[in-house]
Amino acid sequence: MTAPIDSPLAAAGDLDAFRRALRGWLPKAIPHDWQERIRQGGEPAYVDVQREWYRALADAGLATAHWPSAWGGADLSLDAQIVFYSELARADAPMAVMYVVALYHMPATMFAYGTPQQRDRYLEGVRTGGVVWCQGFSEPGSGSDLASLKTRAERRGDKYIVNGQKIWSSGGQNSDFCLLLARTDSSSARKQDGISYFICDLRTPGITVRPISQPTTESEFNEIFFDDVEIPAENLIGAEGQGWQIAQTTLTTERGLLIFECVERLAQAYIRDAAAGQDTWLADPIVAHEFATFYPRIRGIQAMVAQLLSELRDDPHGGGVMATYVKLYWGPLLQDYTLFLTRAQGLAAQVFVEPQRCAGHNSGDAFVDFMWSYGWTIAGGSNEVMRNIISERFLGLPKG
Repeated sequence: MTAPIDSPLAAAGDLDAFRRALRGWLPKAIPHDWQERIRQGGEPAYVDVQREWYRALADAGLATAHWPSAWGGADLSLDAQIVFYSELARADAPMAVMYVVALYHMPATMFAYGTPQQRDRYLEGVRTGGVVWCQGFSEPGSGSDLASLKTRAERRGDKYIVNGQKIWSSGGQNSDFCLLLARTDSSSARKQDGISYFICDLRTPGITVRPISQPTTESEFNEIFFDDVEIPAENLIGAEGQGWQIAQTTLTTERGLLIFECVERLAQAYIRDAAAGQDTWLADPIVAHEFATFYPRIRGIQAMVAQLLSELRDDPHGGGVMATYVKLYWGPLLQDYTLFLTRAQGLAAQVFVEPQRCAGHNSGDAFVDFMWSYGWTIAGGSNEVMRNIISERFLGLPKG
């Protein structure tokens, strides 16, 4: 891929030059007053900002720069991606939350298991058309125990008939396609063996997407119902029964750069919060002392993520142990910090005004961000499950 004229991507071969180019480009590209637009306009404004920001990234070749050049990317190195995300955090740019699955989970899956026809069709749709994807993995009663999922896909000639329900599908109401796990075989004693992986067009008859109302008045999560939904057999990714293995590839994209961006945004928010509070709540020495205790914690998780990225640099499929520790550490840190800000800023900060839409879980509103922070201890595997993984798999402790 050739970098567009005036794109920072043209300087990506030199990390210092790339950083300078990004600092020149970002103020011109970031949607004007985007946080206030979202706070005032709610969900419709959020979708508009997300699409506007994605167009800016795509026009500069940055949206899919991390993809291989053979599929329209720029082979952007890991070190260059680190620079990119650190500058996004520094500039307080929007997070492209609506496109995370389309930009990371879906292509990682396609690169590893998709057919040439699937890659050509679906990667191009994201790269040039801003097509939005979501995941259809978790189910009621099958969240942390994903292998127990019950959604069925029955082969009938050249199509599969799908029946079942998914839950916690982030962004489902704004998505065009879904990465779907369904059971095609119930005869195996090992429940992971009977799961298959599909591309599902959410405009297919028989699909109902139902947003779930959250305490912040948002509905980022969704239930998706499948009633005799027909999926073409050509939309099967990999082989029947290979879904569990393929899903592990999808989920590994949640390691590394995505959490790096979140952590860097918190580090930048800490600096901005210090400046904003210096003449008010931070003037209280007791509050200032408590605020200072977050500095080593933030630096600590930055060091953990740096170690994770170092491991991924050596082995793109590695980092599992450190990623688990990062996951366990990050959620409680975010909860503690946003709760502190909610207390420190006083009653005025605890007045909830609708409409509201959290801008990538970093809205600038401490009360909203505090409520949102609890999602991090559940999403991607609850912290209780993470502790079991650490004790049983990493430390070799007995179950029970």
